Amino acid sequence: MYNISKSFLIFVLVGFLSTTDARAQQTENDIRLMLKERDVEIKALVGTGDEISDEAREDLRSVINDLIDFRAMGQGALGRHWSRLTTEQQDEFVDTFSKIVRTQSLANLDVYRADVAYDEITISDLNARVVTTTTFKDIPTEVIYEMRFTGEEWLATDIILDEVSTVRGYARSFQSVIRKKGFDELMVKLRNKLVKVETST
Repeated sequence: MYNISKSFLIFVLVGFLSTTDARAQQTENDIRLMLKERDVEIKALVGTGDEISDEAREDLRSVINDLIDFRAMGQGALGRHWSRLTTEQQDEFVDTFSKIVRTQSLANLDVYRADVAYDEITISDLNARVVTTTTFKDIPTEVIYEMRFTGEEWLATDIILDEVSTVRGYARSFQSVIRKKGFDELMVKLRNKLVKVETST
């Protein structure tokens, strides 16, 4: 199954700022400033030591994950299978998927100390494309964030790491299980994965 933690390893370095002031997020410069301020907040929460307090850990987890549009990512990953599910099945899938990502997001605190450069930000209607270069352990990596404005905030709908789409990676894994064994089997695998990551953190 697609490694859920791998594609978010770089994404979590940046984080995105939530705000109810829609006007503050309508220009490229506003988004760039927003991201830089959030990066400062993330580094402040992480600090320089190997451990952080439980309170700081939960704050960091929220900063990293709350602006990921897990429903949009989940729908994209399931593709045509999404519309065949009941609302209850969709909700359970998104809930389990998001809990796995949230739990794994703090597995390696050191990655949050990486340098991030915001190379290009373009906005088209309600969509934004953010091109960044993240340098971790002296290795630069291009990371592109596809985002959508909800009317209140920008949410990440996909992350492209070295030209590889996170959503497409999930799609290959998740849809393969559904085709071979059905959606119920996918949920069994995801529930088992959630138990595993929760007990290992």
